[in-house]
Amino acid sequence: HSISSDVAVGVKTALSYNDFCLMFLLVNLCSANGSDSKKQRLDESPPSRVLHIRKLPNEVTETEVIALGLPFGKVTNILMLKGKNQAFLELGTEEAAITMVNYYTAVTPQVRNTPVFIQYSNHKELKTDSALNQRAQAVLQAVSAVQDGSSPSSDQGVLELAPPPSPVLRIIIDNMFYPVTLDVLQQIFSKFGTVMKIITFTKNNQFQALLQFSDPVNAQQAKLSLDGQNIYNSCCTLRIDFSKLVNLNVKYNNDKSRDYTRPDLPTGDGESTNKDHSLLGAISPLSAAAAAAAAAGRVALSGSGVSGVLLASNLNEERVKILYNKKDSALIQLSDGNQAQLAMSHLNGQKVFGKVMRVTLSKHQTVALPREGLDDQLLTKDFSGSPLHRFKKPGSKNFQNIFPPSATLHLSNIRDGVGEDDLRRLFSNSGGTVKAFKFFQDRKMALIQMSSVEEAIQALIDLHNYDMGGNHHLKVSFSKSTI
Repeated sequence: HSISSDVAVGVKTALSYNDFCLMFLLVNLCSANGSDSKKQRLDESPPSRVLHIRKLPNEVTETEVIALGLPFGKVTNILMLKGKNQAFLELGTEEAAITMVNYYTAVTPQVRNTPVFIQYSNHKELKTDSALNQRAQAVLQAVSAVQDGSSPSSDQGVLELAPPPSPVLRIIIDNMFYPVTLDVLQQIFSKFGTVMKIITFTKNNQFQALLQFSDPVNAQQAKLSLDGQNIYNSCCTLRIDFSKLVNLNVKYNNDKSRDYTRPDLPTGDGESTNKDHSLLGAISPLSAAAAAAAAAGRVALSGSGVSGVLLASNLNEERVKILYNKKDSALIQLSDGNQAQLAMSHLNGQKVFGKVMRVTLSKHQTVALPREGLDDQLLTKDFSGSPLHRFKKPGSKNFQNIFPPSATLHLSNIRDGVGEDDLRRLFSNSGGTVKAFKFFQDRKMALIQMSSVEEAIQALIDLHNYDMGGNHHLKVSFSKSTI
């Protein structure tokens, strides 16, 4: 098979380009990856306002299933099949059901971080009179009452949803290992109604936001659907409450606050609206936009909509392992779509081994390893157990230190007795010029500045995991600091 223009490569964020020469992976182009979704479409029933939802996690609640349908219109009935981990959800119109199925075809729906499957049911409507379904009906009645703006008449105490107190939500983001910007929040929440104003700030070392909808009912729906969900896989968890405020006063339109009803507001502090000082300083304006788009598509349904495979091209053929029939290109599989997005935004356009590397998302979902006993000329390698991973531990604070390539490198795990001269010599030997050096107080970490970003990339590839003796392997990553 020849590879089309989609021959891009990804670099595992965890690897920070380390050991570039080994890390590119060859995909088994003849495998049937990606055909599952096609098969599923062939089996689908014609459109119906009743949807069949499968593979729900155990102990799922009616509210969580209803929340899947809320952004698309009125939910008129629900039937939970608890023993089978399935449910039927009936929407007010066939049009709403079609919109919902189309949306979830592009973006994998998730409940409690578990992918679920949604397709049209053979039923045209749900008849649910049985006593078994009373609880679901009570929940539905309560939610519908909120949607209609009336008060729920249910006295069963199943789900007491009082009328929403305010159109303003207070949002706290836990486990924030990837940057979340104002634009990301706007795209996610506008799925539930018109977002009028947002103010972001940091309080008690936590990123928080106040977000005002045009209608309290939209705020209620957003809270019901998004509270407790992750923006990105396994991190950036949304904690949502109603604010005591009923109206936000926004003075400036910039990366910290925005009033969408008043585009004429000044930016304040002489900052341009286009600047994106993302919270962790880890992404550029371009990648902030990419992250916003990705997050909007994936929140509450996260990750699996985006492939974790990247395609890198325009590589130096002398220096890198390459795709068999495309000598300057390679495929790399990262652990998830978020890392692929981050790696792509950091690495596309960087100069590596004298050539400007191009990185895009690949159409391939996985990189297949060669079958046992088959030699693919050592073009494919599995890095899942590699000692090169710099950011492997889930939930580690290190995720906050993932930065794009820069001339300044952060060194850690430096062995006792190794001095500045030793390290300057080591880094000069990789073909670059050391411009500045600074030890941290404990002398186990240091910053070293090379004369260009390309030299720093080369030094990182050569020296990350360098054996300093005595079981001390040097760790090297890009720094946002300068010396």
